[in-house]
Amino acid sequence: MSKEIDKKYDHKSSELELKELWASEQTYSPENNPGELFSIDTPPPTVSGSLHIGHIFSYTQTDIIARYTRMNGYSVFYPFGFDDNGLPTEKYIEKKLKIRGSDLPRSEFINLCLKETVSIEEKFKQLWQSIGLSANWDYTYSTISKDSRKLSQESFIKLFQDNYIYRKLEPAIYCTACRTSVAQAELEDQESNTSFNDIVFKLEDDTNTKLVISTTRPELLSSCVAIFYHPNDPKYKNLKNKKAIVPIFNNKVEIFADELVDPDKGTGLVMCCTFGDKNDIEWYKKFNLPYKKSIGFSGRWEESTGPLAGLKAIDARKKILELLDQENLLVSQKQISHAVNTHERCKKPIEYIVIPQWFIKILDYKKEFLELAEQINWYPKFMYARYKDWVENLGWDWCISRQRFYGIPFPVWHCNNCSKILLANIEDLPIDPQETNYKNSKTNNKCPECNSDKITPDTDVMDTWNTSSITPEICLALWDKDLNKNNQIFSKDNTNKFLPMSMRPQAHDIIRTWAFDTIVKSYMHYKTIPWENIVISGHVLSSNKEKLSKSKGNSKTSPEQLLEQYSADRIRYCTASRNLGSHIAF
Repeated sequence: MSKEIDKKYDHKSSELELKELWASEQTYSPENNPGELFSIDTPPPTVSGSLHIGHIFSYTQTDIIARYTRMNGYSVFYPFGFDDNGLPTEKYIEKKLKIRGSDLPRSEFINLCLKETVSIEEKFKQLWQSIGLSANWDYTYSTISKDSRKLSQESFIKLFQDNYIYRKLEPAIYCTACRTSVAQAELEDQESNTSFNDIVFKLEDDTNTKLVISTTRPELLSSCVAIFYHPNDPKYKNLKNKKAIVPIFNNKVEIFADELVDPDKGTGLVMCCTFGDKNDIEWYKKFNLPYKKSIGFSGRWEESTGPLAGLKAIDARKKILELLDQENLLVSQKQISHAVNTHERCKKPIEYIVIPQWFIKILDYKKEFLELAEQINWYPKFMYARYKDWVENLGWDWCISRQRFYGIPFPVWHCNNCSKILLANIEDLPIDPQETNYKNSKTNNKCPECNSDKITPDTDVMDTWNTSSITPEICLALWDKDLNKNNQIFSKDNTNKFLPMSMRPQAHDIIRTWAFDTIVKSYMHYKTIPWENIVISGHVLSSNKEKLSKSKGNSKTSPEQLLEQYSADRIRYCTASRNLGSHIAF
């Protein structure tokens, strides 16, 4: 029987002793715990900001499962990652070093980020170790490391070759604050107070007839290309095949009937502008309407918008309302509150801008994504409903292009002569096409389609979730390094060895991104599930009843302070276990 623990027990020294013991003896390594493989696809925390107690609780839950499984005779493969690929890291490093990433070669900036984030990752690692996390610290990864870049680019090439990826000049969800396109999964609805404005249009052949249209975005009049009414609305059936005159800008637009119009909203007449919302995009495609661009990538109105040129959305709205009022074309206004799509990162309203983008086809495979997810054990079970609701309501293919500087570049060049897409060789990955010329030994580095040497690199980078969605493959590359060296990570043979992984632990707010995107990639690469089990955790809330967030800084107590409050009891149990001849902390 162990001796009684001293009342003046020093948990800090005991904690350090145990950490050193577990590290020196590799107590939790899969090699020292033989048995059937149990693999964990651990969430990699972003390396910007600081951790909070919410992280401590969620990772502790995972660790309890890992320890329990290990004690039941499994060889637990429990790797740990750090997510340093994305806008938060880019902004963090730029602010810390007082530099602009775009002023450096991309590879140099990536290396600088990797160097600077080492100290942050070490601090995070020490915190996890201080609570006794039994992760395999010899198996760690970074989402912007050379291996991760290689795997992300390899995944892209294989999916493009399998016809799951396409590039198209397409209306894209665009954040003018962050200067990049964003995916549907990165949007949030925010209630906003604004005015609902009744504006007068006139008929082309009968300028005495007034057509009143209600809109919250009068600043888009410069992009008005059509007017719509519901085909069963008796008030407007006489407008069929007629044209209207757009106020202030005086261009003529056709009037159409379409069932997307809500006859009970506003006056029942709707203007179609390129673009105010998804309905505008649908009408633009369905009726082959012209594209009139008002908003530039900076969020300022283009020169072609005349009196609105150079203004941003709010000021453009004020200006156009003043002009309408002066011309007696603003009939009435009422204040309303409505939901506005915002970018989750910066909380600014998004716009829709036509730019060439890379897309992964997901709308064609909703049924398959639902069937696949049903094969996974969801804990708690009701969380599957959130996944199902997200998939069923998807309205866009997954846009994986980002117009940023920092990130993983597309391994692609474009032929200026015939527009053929030219892919990098897998053995040359990772690669930055802006820093490397196109290589093709068979055609002497010329376009294989037209033999042109007029070739330009792709300048976009990948959506960070496009890399996070292959964390099972990143884990596989850690588990078997030879597979990665031999470019065999995406082989279907791995579904008999390592994939699907045993468990994915994650928070509920990223079901629509991390969980869904990983299932998408697993289906497209292997036609199988990425993991057998998914364990969904909740959030620790702040005093304002909102999710604790590093970016919001709303955690008043740091993890280090909280550890001081309860680590003494935890380590006392660890020491008692050790005195009984065990190295297990629970």
